[in-house]
Amino acid sequence: QVQLVESGGGVVQPGDSLRLSCAASRSIFSINAMGWYRQAPGKERDLVATITSGGRINYADSVKGRFTVSSDNAKNTVYLQMNSLKPEDTAVYYCNAHVGLYMYWGQGTQVTVSS
Repeated sequence: QVQLVESGGGVVQPGDSLRLSCAASRSIFSINAMGWYRQAPGKERDLVATITSGGRINYADSVKGRFTVSSDNAKNTVYLQMNSLKPEDTAVYYCNAHVGLYMYWGQGTQVTVSS
């Protein structure tokens, strides 16, 4: 099993930046892939970015060039640096870990972008 704890959400203005953190309860070397998803009110949960244990990274088209996913293996933590935030980025952001056939989710952290 993997426990995931997200942090770093908040209320910001358009154009601002935020960095989300996801701390895993085990070494991320043992996790096939970790990712960030988001869910806006009334919408489905969508992929934002993923990073595999081998370092392969994938982004949703809507965040390319603005968001950066990274990992700190020593801290068992994955980050999502979000720049140039837009109102449409408002959502609950969830951390995800894929281990073998299983997927684990964090509790989510709210990001609100509003003027």
